Amino acid sequence: MLRLGFTLLLALVLGASLGAAFPMDNEKKRCSLSKYQFLVPHELKAVQKMKEHFEEIMLLSDRKCNIRLFHRKWKIAELSVPDQVMLVEAELDLVTTMLELPADPRFAETRQQPLAFLTQAREDVRVCMSMESSSHQPSGKLRHWLQKLHTAKETETPGCLEASAILHLFQVLNDLRCAALRQQCT
Repeated sequence: MLRLGFTLLLALVLGASLGAAFPMDNEKKRCSLSKYQFLVPHELKAVQKMKEHFEEIMLLSDRKCNIRLFHRKWKIAELSVPDQVMLVEAELDLVTTMLELPADPRFAETRQQPLAFLTQAREDVRVCMSMESSSHQPSGKLRHWLQKLHTAKETETPGCLEASAILHLFQVLNDLRCAALRQQCT
């Protein structure tokens, strides 16, 4: 009986060791957006604090921007799931790129936690995108918005792009939540 228990224990230890030494490909590349279905309150508070701090700084500046990038005539619910994930990837890419730019010293520390959170979300979305069909073509609505984003990146100042991205962060987070739910959101 003792020998059987020892053999079983040895088999379990060996199995666990081999599993760790040779991870399965499908375990390494799993689309895991489910953690974004319900965003953690401390992450939301950090984003809110950053947004409010940014708005205070903007009030003191004379920056005039009129980017309407996040003003869309359609809702994310009107997109297919692959389009939703593609939209969120583009939005997160813009936001993280803007938050990585050199910042006003008054704002640099406030954005560290949201930047880390949004960067992780972007990487998780990219894993999902790599698993989606590489032949997926965006719908007309999304293609038009992606073109608008591309044009804005080429024509707008970094300051205006940053302002637009930060001021619409909660829309981006809602789009992330909808893509994580993989169902129709409003």
